[in-house]
Amino acid sequence: MGRFLLIVTLSFFSLRLCLAGDVVSFSTELKDSETLVSDRSTFRFGFFSPVNSTSRYAGIWFNKISAVASMVWVANKDSPINDSSGVIVIAKDGNLVIKDGRGHVHWSTNVSQPVAANTTYARLLNTGNLVLQGISNSGDKILWESFEHPQNAFMPTMILSTDARTGRSLKLRSWNNRSDPSPGRYSAGMISLPFPELAIWKDDLMVWRSGPWNGQYFIGLPELDFGVSLYEFTLANDNRGSVSMSYTNHDSLYHFFLDSDGYAVEKYWSEVKQEWRTGILFPSNCDIYGKCGQFASCQSRLDPPCKCIRGFDPRSYAEWNRGNWTQGCVRKRPLQCERRDSNGSREGDGFLRLKKMKVPNNPQRSEVSEQECPGSCLKNCSCTAYFYGQGMGCLLWSGNLIDMQEYVGSGVPLYIRLAGSELNRFLTKSFIESSSNRSLVIAITLVGFTYFVAVIVLLALRKLAKHREKNRNTRVLFERMEALNNNESGAIRVNQNKLKELPLFEYQMLAAATENFAITNKLGEGGFGSVYKGKLREGQEIAVKRLSRTSGQGLEEFVNEVVVISKLQHRNLVRLLGFCIEGEERMLVYEFMPGNSLDAYLFDPVKQRLLDWKTRLNIIDGICRGLMYLHRDSRLRIIHRDLKASNILLDENLNPKISDFGLARIFRGNEDEASTLRVVGTYGYMAPEYALGGLFSEKSDVFSLGVILLEIVSGRKNSSFYNDEQNLNLSAYAWKLWNDGEIIALVDPVNLDECFENEIRRCVHIGLLCVQDHANDRPSVSTVIWMLNSENSNLPEPKQPAFIARRGSPDAESQSDQRASINNASFTEITGR
Repeated sequence: MGRFLLIVTLSFFSLRLCLAGDVVSFSTELKDSETLVSDRSTFRFGFFSPVNSTSRYAGIWFNKISAVASMVWVANKDSPINDSSGVIVIAKDGNLVIKDGRGHVHWSTNVSQPVAANTTYARLLNTGNLVLQGISNSGDKILWESFEHPQNAFMPTMILSTDARTGRSLKLRSWNNRSDPSPGRYSAGMISLPFPELAIWKDDLMVWRSGPWNGQYFIGLPELDFGVSLYEFTLANDNRGSVSMSYTNHDSLYHFFLDSDGYAVEKYWSEVKQEWRTGILFPSNCDIYGKCGQFASCQSRLDPPCKCIRGFDPRSYAEWNRGNWTQGCVRKRPLQCERRDSNGSREGDGFLRLKKMKVPNNPQRSEVSEQECPGSCLKNCSCTAYFYGQGMGCLLWSGNLIDMQEYVGSGVPLYIRLAGSELNRFLTKSFIESSSNRSLVIAITLVGFTYFVAVIVLLALRKLAKHREKNRNTRVLFERMEALNNNESGAIRVNQNKLKELPLFEYQMLAAATENFAITNKLGEGGFGSVYKGKLREGQEIAVKRLSRTSGQGLEEFVNEVVVISKLQHRNLVRLLGFCIEGEERMLVYEFMPGNSLDAYLFDPVKQRLLDWKTRLNIIDGICRGLMYLHRDSRLRIIHRDLKASNILLDENLNPKISDFGLARIFRGNEDEASTLRVVGTYGYMAPEYALGGLFSEKSDVFSLGVILLEIVSGRKNSSFYNDEQNLNLSAYAWKLWNDGEIIALVDPVNLDECFENEIRRCVHIGLLCVQDHANDRPSVSTVIWMLNSENSNLPEPKQPAFIARRGSPDAESQSDQRASINNASFTEITGR
């Protein structure tokens, strides 16, 4: 036995050395000034003080956000420590405990089964789950986890559950207030019977319910109304009182939060604005449970929001008119239940159909078909409504109907039981009104028909006028282009039919939008000219690319960019809104990208800190997917020919979009390669077969992609080696380090984390495969995506890259009209050791 404990202890020490940053063992303690960090640096566990408080608590928060602003779980929420003497340790009984300087225990995992201190350890997982694990011959076993003791945050992969048979439930519980994490008055969790529902309670009284689960979503929490994809939620139900729910989200900084006022809020972190953004929030006005009382529905777009269902009147008009709707409504006429009236005739009840509803509380299931569902309700005099839905079957309600809501865009049909005489009264009233006004209806119909014909004629004339105006604009545009053609060498022929499809902006409109191209609105400047931020009259923000007269981009490239990009639609490609040609002015109008270009972040010592490894990997993936769309997935096969960091724009969430299609070329279906006598592009990013021979293909874009990938990993410009005699460019430097076995020296110190070392090495490996000398050796973009996402696959060894450098200014653009001739360029062969 002693030998076994020795082996276990030694193996544990080995484990602890590998995971020192996220583990507390029996031989270590976590002091007030120390923290645990999960191995991907997503979460942190340690001591903190809430806002406006000096008390010390141990909790879990998002690593890169302050503890006060991002706390998701607190251990000693009921027993704070009054000073900084607290420590977190593994106790002699194997439990994780929090003690103060006097040895008083403020919190413990309280694992009931007997364990020894030297056979347990605590670890903070990347999901934000703190687990206590025990070591055994059969493998480590979780003895306790914080996810089974949820508080005010509902995290991805966390489970909320309830079991009516055992009475055990996992619920969220709000803080008492922002300064006090002890349990507040609000809780949120699952209801299992008769149908699974989400609910929020205040002091055990329901204040909100989601409506029943239909197998895909909660029908009282419609996706169209809240804008959240509920199909990411997974619900398990044994139909015997046990139900559990969890959800997934690829964003680790995404979660739901129950605040101290009882509101459930969807929260996600904006990297650009460095603040929490909120999505859905409930309960809102009409979501409050029973807001309008019985037999009344609530519609948030109405004022007042409550109204009685047809066939019902307010119980108290005085209270109703004062805005107190909780007493609800009562029937105008009692249900007949097929009773004989005083004349001996039989008059049954019927149903009033309400559209797009949140169904009332407390339904009961009837095991009948859809056709039999109405009859099943009519057979029972206490049945007041029914609904039939896929995944739920026939639902019946008895007695008062509480908590109904009427939606505009979604919801389900609900059938309310009314007395036959009440239904007949509606029909009779409608018939009388229609009979007495029949002549009026005929007159209105004739007038309406005349009006309709007049509208059709006016619309036709308007369309004809627009067509003439469009043709006039096209002629004006064609004349402007012809005038430019006459002043440029190598004039091109412009297809007027194509021009009709392109959006045209007038110069004055863009000048007004950019405040006459004010310097304060300038976003950037390059060889092509300047980019300005603008705002159109209707409020839309735009980016205006104003070409300089010395940009070197001729009319052909300009028209080419407009024609190419106007036909592309992809989340990783920038969207063209229009263009302008007027006099010597040539401008392109794009969607505004608040994140600026990739190089503005990548090579800025301050902004590059926003690009952690996960963000950089997401940028790499987005660039690859945008490029694969150009090469393979769009209806056109397009070679970009000028892919570089400054042509990758970032949105507010740092998602990449490829821009600048002035040099792009469209391939026909049977083309794999083309050549040109006019080599244009940016030195350092051009593939050797293109720079030296004018040949370009998908693989020449892959070469540029490889250079960008190495720049993203290293945080260094390809041209930063301009004065380095040993290394002509970044590819040469990376190749040298690869052969010396020192590839980690390439990595940007911002991302130097052992947790990501394998991923970083893999990205450098893929980058070197992309910049290989021969085009046939380079992978396709689809293969690059597969290699990035297949951790267990073996990659081929890279061959020597192509090193092309220009002895001139860095970042210079190349343009030549002679094949295999690049001014002041040299091709240098460098071999690894």
